[in-house]
Amino acid sequence: MNSHKEVNIPKIEQTILKISNVVKEVVVFIHNNHLFALIYPNFQEAKNRKIIRLENEIRWYAVELYNMKVKNDQKIKGYQIVQTPLPKDAKGEVERSKLEKFMKEQALLCGNVEDEPKDKVYQNIKNFLSTLTAEPITSSSHLELDLHLDSLDYIELFTFIEKSFGVNIDEAQFSQMMIMDVLCHYINEKKQKITITDINWKTILSEKISFDLIYSPLSPMIYKTLFLPLYKLYFSLKVSGSENFPKQPCIIAPSHQSMLDGFILAAALPYDVLKKTFFLAYKIVFDTKIMRPIVQHSQTILINVNKDLKASMQKSTVPLKNGQNLLVFPEGARSRDRELLEFKKFFAILSIELDIPVVPVVLDGTFEAMPAGKLFPRPSRVIIKYLDPIYPKGLSYDELVAKVKKAIHEEMIKHPLHRV
Repeated sequence: MNSHKEVNIPKIEQTILKISNVVKEVVVFIHNNHLFALIYPNFQEAKNRKIIRLENEIRWYAVELYNMKVKNDQKIKGYQIVQTPLPKDAKGEVERSKLEKFMKEQALLCGNVEDEPKDKVYQNIKNFLSTLTAEPITSSSHLELDLHLDSLDYIELFTFIEKSFGVNIDEAQFSQMMIMDVLCHYINEKKQKITITDINWKTILSEKISFDLIYSPLSPMIYKTLFLPLYKLYFSLKVSGSENFPKQPCIIAPSHQSMLDGFILAAALPYDVLKKTFFLAYKIVFDTKIMRPIVQHSQTILINVNKDLKASMQKSTVPLKNGQNLLVFPEGARSRDRELLEFKKFFAILSIELDIPVVPVVLDGTFEAMPAGKLFPRPSRVIIKYLDPIYPKGLSYDELVAKVKKAIHEEMIKHPLHRV
């Protein structure tokens, strides 16, 4: 642990607090031979900003944003979000000697047995949530931090509440009542009926929406004639596996290492595939003055993960239902260390419910070319390999996710860009 002797822990804590106003308290200490952070969120600020993915906000816009700025021996390697203030002495200083015990107590909180409401609304919502999470559900459970619900779970929950109780909830409202008891109290006050309705993704994705695809016939030509030769020269770009694209519509699922990825993929896709491909991207990243003109002319569908979640999911089906392809980054975020992140089941739901094959894509080298936090790319070898399509028949969401991730991982460790 000599590498941590010179680390200024109070400075790290102050830096994280300055980076994110969603972090109310933070303490950094050595845990399992690594720098570890206990974080108590500013729940009121999260409500004010209508944040419903608090863990995601803290991970990417506090911890990882800090990690991008420092050397490896100063990086936070793990963290835990807690729901009660950190233990302090009479002077208001954090009692570091009690942190390990405090962590264990926090881990046990969500499993406590409580007296809970017996009304139909509470019991039916609890029963439904038990299909989404294996965590114990109590009246004080935080729907994200305790039950670990994600954006896709929220869509199912909102739809269940709408169909079963006649109550429409949007993300802004939901951000104010993410405690089980608070949510159920609101539903009890607003309910129009109690007609428990089964919810599934096939039904959700089959709902009619008004959304027109905007084609950009000029964009593929620009990427192929201008950017592809440039990328081949600057990045020594090597592309293989183009013969693996099926003739039918498909979901293109690449690994994700850099802001460059979408642009390089657009240039590297076979022309016949590219002109029929729509790209899925986060609105918060690409709906800017600089990026907006590019997005408007590159067959891109913007999604907002903190607003209109259901509509975003449904928009994603439109290209596939119209015989086009959809490019989705399964990780949902760029890798900060070149290793694959957790794959979200978003693409797997689309694949299974619409019976669309998935083409896994190894995209490697862009992390070295333009890692997170850098403004300009540097010359670095980039490899793209399109793998055999994976068909969803007979697979569950989790099985398809695992199969696609395994295919990409196994291929990545074969080629010379992999660094052990």
